[in-house]
Amino acid sequence: MRADLEVADIFRAAGPGYRVAHAGHLSLEQLKVMSAIEHCRTAALGGHVEACEDCGHWRIAYNSCRNRHCPRCQGAAARTWLAEREADLLPVGYFHVVFTLPAEVAVIAFHNKALVYDLLFKAASETMLTIAADPKHLGARIGITAVLHTWGSAMTHHPHVHMIVPGGGIAPDGSRWVSSRPAFLLPVRVLGKLFRRLFLTRLVALHDAGRLPFLGSAAHLADRRAFLRHLKPVRSKRWVVYAKPPFAGPQAVLAYLSRYTHRVAISNRRLIAFDEAGVTFRYKDYRREGADRQQLMTLAADEFIRRFLLHVLPRGFHRIRHYGLLASSARKASLALARELLNGAPPPQDDTPEEPADVRRPCPCCGGRMVVIERFERWCQPRAPPASRAPNRENAP
Repeated sequence: MRADLEVADIFRAAGPGYRVAHAGHLSLEQLKVMSAIEHCRTAALGGHVEACEDCGHWRIAYNSCRNRHCPRCQGAAARTWLAEREADLLPVGYFHVVFTLPAEVAVIAFHNKALVYDLLFKAASETMLTIAADPKHLGARIGITAVLHTWGSAMTHHPHVHMIVPGGGIAPDGSRWVSSRPAFLLPVRVLGKLFRRLFLTRLVALHDAGRLPFLGSAAHLADRRAFLRHLKPVRSKRWVVYAKPPFAGPQAVLAYLSRYTHRVAISNRRLIAFDEAGVTFRYKDYRREGADRQQLMTLAADEFIRRFLLHVLPRGFHRIRHYGLLASSARKASLALARELLNGAPPPQDDTPEEPADVRRPCPCCGGRMVVIERFERWCQPRAPPASRAPNRENAP
């Protein structure tokens, strides 16, 4: 169901002026995202006409932009991805682990997104795999699904990685499944120390190789001594690694993944109002507790768009990655061995191809099945319907 207010509405109203005001300062990817969101499910992308097989009711359905930053397009993408991942679940508890970059490092990431976000993935996953393999801790090879988020609740720049990790792993010799304790996976302080060391060592190496350019107010960080001074406070600071208690079961894992894997900086559900005062939306103030945590914030339209565009990922960057037992190169064999060691039943194998699910909404008049009766190209409109059906028209952009 369409929300009363959407990010697309704000972009259509304030986007043209924002592009003019910031001409030359927006990346090609940011411009593409703005255009995609503005045109999503409008005549600009074409569409089709659907009619009910029973009562003849008809409606227009415009095509989606399918951009991964568009709030309207992520629901279908998440459902498809989850259907593929469901067969990977093991009959064990799952943990949620979060690795967060300190503010001083987030400044560097802001100017070098592709390199630093990639380093965040690599350092966090290597930390988990290394500590889990240590006999002093778990002594096993684990699996990880990692998802990058770059925003806080108020759309500020806050890069962190969410990880979903099975509660255990395969012993180094492959002979048994090693289970974690029921409510404890790995020590977060140990994880934080190794994560800090791995990340900073490689970050300095990138700077020494001349691969970290800086512009504007951060231009002074191009100097090595200034760069090292900037990092000095975080070398002794505790880096935040957070581990939540295990999920209640595999279905809870899927429910969690459906909320996190294809999330964007702000969903349409959080938008409250858009008027001359700006854009008002809900956010969480994590310094508060209880009901006071939910707060309202109003930003000027230009500032709202600026914050949204902060989180446009570099072209080709993968924000969902798999490691260890779930790495694509060995996932099938690793999961088969894990199920055998756990004495779990293999995932169902059905050679009969399933009929694709009908994703069209049923007829709002009689609940009947809607079928496509006409398609139209980009920037076109459908032909007028027969006069007898004109009163039933439902425009569904």
